[in-house]
Amino acid sequence: MSDVSEFRVEKRRAEAALTLATGATVRGCFFLAGGKASHGGPERVADLLNADAGFFPFELNADSTPYTVLYNRSHLVVVTLLENTIEAQLDPGYSVATERDVRMLLSNGESVEGRVRVYRPSGRDRVSDYARMSELFRYVETDDATLIINSAHIVELREIGDA
Repeated sequence: MSDVSEFRVEKRRAEAALTLATGATVRGCFFLAGGKASHGGPERVADLLNADAGFFPFELNADSTPYTVLYNRSHLVVVTLLENTIEAQLDPGYSVATERDVRMLLSNGESVEGRVRVYRPSGRDRVSDYARMSELFRYVETDDATLIINSAHIVELREIGDA
């Protein structure tokens, strides 16, 4: 008899660095499904984080011995995707959404500058409209990386640029 269940779902790994509310930053991997019912294509890290409340599994690799821990989403401040990723660009409407340059002050005192996409009709595509979006975890694209910010940890949000 095989130890592999016929119900086993193959997962792929996505490398990331997590900044936690404790101030710690940990590196490891998310486990993502090959497909997502709500959109075409593979599951993304933001899909996983926005799917449920509570805990999610994350693989740490300390001293060459990988092990899995559970982190509470509410204490996750920032996810930095470590692989070259187009994850944010896979959102439907990405190419036509209004891009806004923003600065965010986070609950841990860090400041993030980057670009966000506002998926709203013209005239309703301001930073204040972005602030009212329903997704808790949201993409921010910087010059160096794609971040996923827990909006519950955004203390201050403002548009920057040619003002």
